Amino acid sequence: MAKKDIKKEVQNGHHYDASDISVLEGLDPVRRRPGMYIGTTGPEGLHHLVWEIFDNSRDEAMGGFCDDIEIVLLPGNRIRVADNGRGIPVDIHKKTKVSALETVMTTLHAGGKFGGENSGYKVSGGLHGVGASVVNALSIYCKAEVHKDGGKYIQEYSQGKKKGSVKKIGSSKKNGTIITFEPDEEIFKDIKFDLNTVVNHIRQQAYLVRGLKILIIDARGYEGKIDDSSVFYFRDLGLELPSTSFYFEGGLISLIKYYNKFQKPIQSHIFYIEKEADNVGVEIALQYVDDITDRIIPFANNIYTGEGGTHVTGFKTALTRTLNTYCKKNEMMKESEGGFTGDDVLEGLTAVISVKLREIQFEGQTKAKLGSTEAQGAVATVFGEAFASFLEENPDEAKVIINKSILALKARKAAKAAKDSVLRKGALEGMTLPGKLADCQTKDASESELFLVEGDSAGGSAKQGRDRRTQAILPLRGKILNVERARIDKMLASKEVKSLIIAMGTSIGDTFDLEKMRYHKIIIATDADVDGSHIRTLLLTLFYRYFRQIVDAGYIYIAQPPLYKIKKGKEVNYAYSDEEKVKLIGKGADVSDIQETDESEGEEEAEGPELAEGKSAKTKSTKIHIQRYKGLGEMNPEELWETTMDPAHRILKRVDIADAEEANKVFDILMGSEVPPRKAFIQSNAKLAEIDI
Repeated sequence: MAKKDIKKEVQNGHHYDASDISVLEGLDPVRRRPGMYIGTTGPEGLHHLVWEIFDNSRDEAMGGFCDDIEIVLLPGNRIRVADNGRGIPVDIHKKTKVSALETVMTTLHAGGKFGGENSGYKVSGGLHGVGASVVNALSIYCKAEVHKDGGKYIQEYSQGKKKGSVKKIGSSKKNGTIITFEPDEEIFKDIKFDLNTVVNHIRQQAYLVRGLKILIIDARGYEGKIDDSSVFYFRDLGLELPSTSFYFEGGLISLIKYYNKFQKPIQSHIFYIEKEADNVGVEIALQYVDDITDRIIPFANNIYTGEGGTHVTGFKTALTRTLNTYCKKNEMMKESEGGFTGDDVLEGLTAVISVKLREIQFEGQTKAKLGSTEAQGAVATVFGEAFASFLEENPDEAKVIINKSILALKARKAAKAAKDSVLRKGALEGMTLPGKLADCQTKDASESELFLVEGDSAGGSAKQGRDRRTQAILPLRGKILNVERARIDKMLASKEVKSLIIAMGTSIGDTFDLEKMRYHKIIIATDADVDGSHIRTLLLTLFYRYFRQIVDAGYIYIAQPPLYKIKKGKEVNYAYSDEEKVKLIGKGADVSDIQETDESEGEEEAEGPELAEGKSAKTKSTKIHIQRYKGLGEMNPEELWETTMDPAHRILKRVDIADAEEANKVFDILMGSEVPPRKAFIQSNAKLAEIDI
């Protein structure tokens, strides 16, 4: 670059030299880019903080140094995790020249998990160093309390920085670590820990570490009434608080029984194997049930890997190969039928895969997918050999499994033929889009919306009131097919389902392509009654079972139409709940001034002075007219646009799957064929239902 060019660049403020390079020290990188370390700053990332601290305690248990962990949800958005492990070392670290406790809590990639054979842990999930230091960095308050070698030590922190040195504050007969933290509101805009999320996650962990006792306590309602500084375990305070405890000796077999609690097993004996190969510990349990969906729950060093990874790949490969070999050897299938694919052998399978590695690699900091290549070969070898022996030793079980896979194979071929026929027929007839679809004008999927409305009446209002440029309307007649136990061939025979699939443009099954999605908002707009709720549930079942990628992409929404139109003089407001109705009417409103109707407004209501009962003639009030909407069809196009369709004023709820396994279980219960679990679910949750009488 010429000198005059450099001079010009400096004058314009664009000169780039060493002074422009920022160096983030300590835990500043975590606070600057929290998503890199915990995935998100939403609810999932918030709860990830709990998992990180718990994982450290659980790693102690995996090493045989701990058998009792307590998690407490405290007032003021604080979480307390205590374990009776060895306690974080408090002596001076040779390299950092400060206490090892301070090093662990304030330095990235510091811990007892990096030293190979001579490290503090042979098996651990925390090899990325995303642990106590990251939680500390993202907390406005954090305290580490260590009981070790007869002493009690503490150190406090704020936003990753120490508030003082490690102090010995007394003696102790216990060993262990207590971490208390409060997430920082600068990082997490909505700090609300969900007890069910914590319980469901910890339950999995309890199954995976046999003999480990875990207690979860909810003490959030005891603001100003508790002082836990005098006890090691919060339970020792002697308070009677809501709590959940876990302790399992059965391990993965118990976990399989838990997941299949609401299923009908077709395989009486649960398969189980635990063995090491190539320095990889492999533990697998599985059982087939009378269902068409599969449930594979994978773990790596006890960390749930929801996105799968090499261990799942090795398992699926060995499962398909083993069943094909057994089937061919025993001549249980015609040669013309070919062999099983991975999808055929997965139907109705519930499997838990757990691997333990000394040097583990995840794809991404949040550890959702295992990347260690040695896990694939180890799982394939250990599981393949053991499952082949299981089939030989249990011919009745083998026959049931093979027959189910053959049924799946035949159904797959029939479904493919039916699907191809449907798609081919649609193209030949020129019906690339269903006739009753009122499509939008734009071809840009990112701004296109598809409203799924209930019936022609609501469809008519929606078509008239919509923004034709970006909003498409698809009326659905009646209740669509319950697809929970329906295969693709039967599903595509449903006219309503077929219309929806063609409208979306993604196809289905092995030809599904999210890139071809024609709308990035699918909005379910059903009536606020029992039938509307049922239709909404059927649609959600369809999306969850056959279009999970659309749900994961965040394209499914539920419209929130108002329940009431409230007219007070010339002022008109809409209430979306009974509480909002009361607020809009006003607490002091006279009952005699309120007129409620379920009918659409047919004439102008009387306004102005009204003589309220029990008041003097001089008291004036205004008549309040309340219209209760029973369905979208009762709204005229202007009302529907203003309340439910206008992006500037409407309320939409996006459908997310925070806990896929819990969602899977609920769909099984509510939409499956087994009546007793559904009856029990309804009885236990009846008090939570909002009934419109």
